[in-house]
Amino acid sequence: MTDTPLPLAGIRVLDIATFIAAPYAAAILGEFGAEVIKVEQPQDGDTFRHFGSITGRDGDSLMWLSEARNKTSVTLDLRKPEGKALFLRLAAKADVVAENFRPGTLEKWGLGWEELSRINPGLILLRISGYGQTGPYRDRPGFARIAHAFGGLSHLAGLPGGVPVTPGSTSLADYMSGLYGAIGVLVALRHRDATGRGQVIDLALYESVFRALDEIAPAFAMFGKLRQREGAGTVNACPHGHFRCGDGAWIAIACTTDRMFARLCDAMGRPELAGDGHWGLLRDRLAARDGVDALVTAWTESRTRDEVMRLCLEFEVPAAPLNSIADIFADPQFQARDNLLKVLDPTLGEVVVPGVVPKLSATPGRVDHLGPRLGDGNARVYGELLGLTPEELAGLKARNVI
Repeated sequence: MTDTPLPLAGIRVLDIATFIAAPYAAAILGEFGAEVIKVEQPQDGDTFRHFGSITGRDGDSLMWLSEARNKTSVTLDLRKPEGKALFLRLAAKADVVAENFRPGTLEKWGLGWEELSRINPGLILLRISGYGQTGPYRDRPGFARIAHAFGGLSHLAGLPGGVPVTPGSTSLADYMSGLYGAIGVLVALRHRDATGRGQVIDLALYESVFRALDEIAPAFAMFGKLRQREGAGTVNACPHGHFRCGDGAWIAIACTTDRMFARLCDAMGRPELAGDGHWGLLRDRLAARDGVDALVTAWTESRTRDEVMRLCLEFEVPAAPLNSIADIFADPQFQARDNLLKVLDPTLGEVVVPGVVPKLSATPGRVDHLGPRLGDGNARVYGELLGLTPEELAGLKARNVI
């Protein structure tokens, strides 16, 4: 923690979302200086607090501690008239509101864009939902797994003819949507700088996944190509996959160009395979994919992974070990880049969380503290920002408004 000014200092974000996507967008903004006020339900708080591995700090999870980094927590029941009134007062002093309820929820509470923009014309509203605010599916619930399926990713993941899978069993769509959401906020802030006007950012979870599927859409539209599951391989390059080594470990090798394949052939001691009449051209390798992969597999299985990596590095072949989290913790690259950040919590001691991405040379982001305790900012936010007295706060708490 340092006192170096960050580029988003002075920007205030109200995070009224839950789980990952919109809260992740808010966390990114917070890493670069924005004040992020996390609005939670009184008593139990955000459901995300208790999702994942539970710690000894008030039952908060590691997911919460990591993804709610740098935020201040206030409790507020938006469904109650007094809660709505307080939120509108907060929104009048905010730059961004981030939400990921089903479309129409904020409107039902009287907190839709019409009301928010009336009291704060410069406000930016980030709305992330499963299917977006428009379209025939707008009212459907959605989570990352649903987005992976609907957006086309799960269809492509898994073995040919096998069960489609979610890559890594991760919430990839949530994190991708959070990134797009943060980008949207930054663009909207730039627009506001020029015009003084805020706007709505409408983002669907499935869109973030679909946008990342390279040429699949134009290839289908132009040529009728329907890509199927390729297992560990890829459709446009060969060899380009995961290969088992002699010690049982796995390595990724990616020969995207003919020159890269020639280097691999040199590493394998088979330079003739990259010559004329063999597999020197990509089209020939694609036509003989099974044979190429079998040859590379025979080579990797004859050596340990460390030996394969050494040869790939020596001949400048793009390769990497398939790291487990244990491998990652032991790898010097992750240490050198501060990818494993140690943050001190007063109750739990040192907690390791993923570091800040991206790295800026003049104004690097930072993690000042882990996810907050429930309501830790009530006195400051309601007292200093809205001017409520201790007696008023006590009354609101007694009525379960905060």
